[in-house]
Amino acid sequence: MPRLRIRHESFYSYSEPVRFGSWRLLMRPLDTHATRLISASLETPPCELKWAYDAYGNCVCHLQPRDRADYLKVVNNLVVDRFPAPLANVTIDNPCSTAPIVYGLSDRAILEPFITPTTDDAGPRYKEWLRAQIRAPDEPALECLKRINTTIHDDFVYGARDEAGTQGPGETVDLGSGTCRDFAWLMIESVRRLGFAARFATGYLYSPHATVRGAGATHAWCEVFLPDLGWMEFDPTNALVESASLIRVATTRTWQESDPMNGSVYGNAACDLKVSVDVDLIRDDGLNMAA
Repeated sequence: MPRLRIRHESFYSYSEPVRFGSWRLLMRPLDTHATRLISASLETPPCELKWAYDAYGNCVCHLQPRDRADYLKVVNNLVVDRFPAPLANVTIDNPCSTAPIVYGLSDRAILEPFITPTTDDAGPRYKEWLRAQIRAPDEPALECLKRINTTIHDDFVYGARDEAGTQGPGETVDLGSGTCRDFAWLMIESVRRLGFAARFATGYLYSPHATVRGAGATHAWCEVFLPDLGWMEFDPTNALVESASLIRVATTRTWQESDPMNGSVYGNAACDLKVSVDVDLIRDDGLNMAA
């Protein structure tokens, strides 16, 4: 049961003072059986704050700065305990089905939006790559997902990218490279095409080793719904499954809905954004251990 301390600073600087509209923040994890929220606080400029839950059940903060300024700084401070779920294979109900998982009627009514792909990737290289992920029809569902998770980690080159947005699955396959968001979206849309319900997860990553990819910023991964186990975490960027190093803040159907912080400003000022994320392990004696 690791206890982790997170500090996430977002600093927007403007070339001249601007007036702020409303901002939407996805930065507070839910307190669940898998993540216990010990403490949470926001450092903000003078503002009005309103908390709500969105349609996915994520905790959303609506922030309205009061004064004109040439910068906006928000710091998210969290302390959490993590309890990753145990792994166990799930039996395929109907090996002859084109879908590897047969969801119950009540589950499927809820999961349908997460089963249907949202992108149209008809490129031949992506189709060839996806066909290569289909193996024996009696392969356990969890083993199939773990294999695809590892394949993306092993076969694609990771590289940070400053530009906003996320590559489509076909684009990632064509390029052979991407960021954590690109790899998560590739896995989500691919397993959806194989009949699984999948969603986009965002949050933070504890990186005790230099080989961990995606540290020092917000992180993204994939969650897949399996009968009797529920939503399971798969991080194709680092080949992690149900890892205590993943601290989920929000889940959405598409990557477009997952920005940790966005809003509007009024003015013609140029904007520069700097983001820093520190995730430290808290020892039993209360001291931090640097990642």
